[in-house]
This record gives sequence, structure tokens and C-alpha cells, in this order.
Amino acid sequence: MRDEKLMLSCRMRVLVTGGSGFVGTEILRRLVADGAEVRCLSRQRRSTVAGVLPVSANLFDSGALERAMRGCDAVIHLVGIISEVGDQTFERIHVEGTRRVLAAARATGVGRVVHMSAMGARENAVAWYHQTKWAAEELVRHSGLTWTILRPSLIYGPGDGVVSLFEAISRFSPVVPVIGSGRNLIQPVAVEDVARTFVQSLTLASVEGQTLEVGGPDRLEFRRLVEDILEGLHRRRCLISLPVGLARLQAMLLEFLYPALLRQAPPLNCDQILMLAEDNVAEASATWREFGFEPIGWKAGLARRLAVKSQS
Repeated sequence: MRDEKLMLSCRMRVLVTGGSGFVGTEILRRLVADGAEVRCLSRQRRSTVAGVLPVSANLFDSGALERAMRGCDAVIHLVGIISEVGDQTFERIHVEGTRRVLAAARATGVGRVVHMSAMGARENAVAWYHQTKWAAEELVRHSGLTWTILRPSLIYGPGDGVVSLFEAISRFSPVVPVIGSGRNLIQPVAVEDVARTFVQSLTLASVEGQTLEVGGPDRLEFRRLVEDILEGLHRRRCLISLPVGLARLQAMLLEFLYPALLRQAPPLNCDQILMLAEDNVAEASATWREFGFEPIGWKAGLARRLAVKSQS
């Protein structure tokens, strides 16, 4: 394994969009630890990570976005949504938002952009989420900037959506639903490994102009993932298969009720059902050779994730 040389001690200035989220928080911590001068684009006036300068702005205020980027060496663009509410649509956030970030980067002379996409992004994807992620990738590839695109698989770690979801369901219910057969393959990857690839992409010349899949070393069926979570929690529950058609009807109802009544994104949407119906894996070994380290395996990573939860 080659030595990791990030060379951030020279106070590289980095703006992170979406840095207050699950993955973004881990990236911020790593950037600060590696000596970067970090700004976080956020609507909040403070950062949960010490040493990070919060910048109050949004993607659609071009002036504020340029002011936030001015003087930066690189941008890590993480902003994304998993459900649509009002004008917060996949097209607006993933595509138009990325277009605005790239325009600001060109206007302010930012030298490098590291963009977060998603494994499964492609032009002819069945899910609109993946189609808009692909469209954003195309903007990055044709931006004229120095870029790297990373496509993580299912990301887990403290504060994640998947382990936390099944942890919550199994706390109160004797049965745990799995959409469809649960035989679709996934490649879960630890959040700390994802953060490491983003930070290394700031200085690693070999990943310039590359679109890289970031998946963990283990491929497993979704049903197996749920069983592993329950086993790690020491909870015996009955897994039931929820027919895809029924799940889609439920998702359609939630997509109507949550935005209309609660002004919130629904916990389940039709795009997620479509994505769960297909495999979400890729040949990621070349990615890890590029970054020069071995990602943690699913069972070991899950044990560490649950240990952190039990200590909090």
C-alpha cells in the first residue's frame, strides 16, 4: 500500500457545499485534521465541526456563491436530495445547482472540483434521481475545470439513513419489511472511506478527469444486509417481503401527503422503489488501488458503526 500524501498542510482553501449533511460532516472533519482551510456553504450560521468557517449562502444566489468561493483552491460539491418537495426538485438541485457551482468556480478561478454523484447514475436510468445525477456529471465533465467525479454506493456510518432506519423499525416492531424479494445486490461502503476518497481527490493527479465508483469490498443481497443489522443489534425479528406494487402505492401516497400536509420530504418515494429493484454494484477494486488503501469490510464496519451508537 502506498503512502497517503495529501499535502494539505500548506493550508489549501476548500469550499464544501452540502457540508452539514451525513457525508459532508465526515469530510469536513477529515479536511480540518489534514490541515486544510475549510469553508462550508450552509444556511446555518455555525458549523458542527470545529475549525470550519460557515458561509451563509445558497446555490441559486450567484453573487453569494462567488463570494464564498473567492480565494479557494478547490470545491467539493456534495449538495443533493433523495426526495422532491416543492421547488426542491432533482432537476433544480442536482442539475441547475451543479451548473451554478461550476459557473461560480470558473468565475473565481477555482482550480479543482470534486463532485459527488451516485452509483447507478446513467443516461438511460430507470430512476429520475439517477438520470439527474448523470446530467450533473455531464456538466462537470464539460465544464473546462479540473474535475473528479465519485459515485458512492450505499453509505453507512453514524447518522446514516439505512442502518438507523432498520434500527428504529426493529425497536418497536416484531416484523421488518423488505421491499420485493430483497435479492438485489448492494455494495455498502463506510462513510469514513468515502470521505477519505473525496479528500485525496483534491491532490491526487491520477484521478483528474476520472469518474470512479466507490463501493465497499463486499457484495451482498439487501435482505442479508438487513439480517446483519438485526444480528448486530441482537434483535430477532421476522422479515417480510413487501410486494413492489404495494410499496409503490404506499410511496405515491406518502409523496402526496408529506409535502402537502407537513411540507417535508416523504420517508419513501417511487424513485427509491425503482432503485431498490435493481442491483447497485460495480467493480470498485480499481478505485481503491488508485487511492492506495483498503476499505473496511461490511461486517467490521457495521460492528464499528453499532459500537459508536452504543457509546453515544
